[in-house]
Amino acid sequence: MSISLVRPTLEHKEEALAFKKEFFDYGEKEINGSEMLDHLGSYDNWLSTVQANADPERFNSSWVLTDTFFAVNDTGRIVGIADFRHELKGFLVDFGHTGYSVRPSERRKGYATEILSQMKQVAKEAGFTALQLSVERKNEPSKKTILKNGGQLKRSFEYEGEMADVYIIEL
Repeated sequence: MSISLVRPTLEHKEEALAFKKEFFDYGEKEINGSEMLDHLGSYDNWLSTVQANADPERFNSSWVLTDTFFAVNDTGRIVGIADFRHELKGFLVDFGHTGYSVRPSERRKGYATEILSQMKQVAKEAGFTALQLSVERKNEPSKKTILKNGGQLKRSFEYEGEMADVYIIEL
C-alpha cells in the first residue's frame, strides 16, 4: 500500500466527485478533513475555496490557513482526504489541526494510519512540534489510528450531545 498526498487540482475533478458520491452512496453525509467537499455543490467552487484557503494572502479570515490533500494510491484513485489547519480558533480549539477521511470501500486497509503519518510530516514542515486531533468516542477506528501515530489523550469535550476526546501527537 503506497499513497501520496497531493493538492487538489482541476484534473482530480471526476475522481473527486466519485469519491464524494461514494460517501453519500454509503449513507454518510460528512467527509471529515474535506474542507466542505460534502457541502459544496460545485467541484470548481470547492477547488477555488481550497486553493484560496491555502494561500496566506487570500484565505478566508473567518476560517484559518488550511492545506488540503487528496490521498492518492498508485493507480490515481483517491482513497482519502485530509486537511491541516495552521491555527486553532473558535470550534477548532476542540477539533484540532487535522481531519481526515478514508473512502468507504478502502477502509480497514491501513490508509488512515498512513494518511495521519504523512500529515505529521506536513505539520513538521510547517514548523509545528505537536499535532492536536479530536475524535468522537464511538469512532473506534479513528481512535486506533491516532493511537498508532503516537496520540496521547489530553482532554474530553461534548459536541452535539456526543463525547469526544482530544489527543496530542508530539512530532
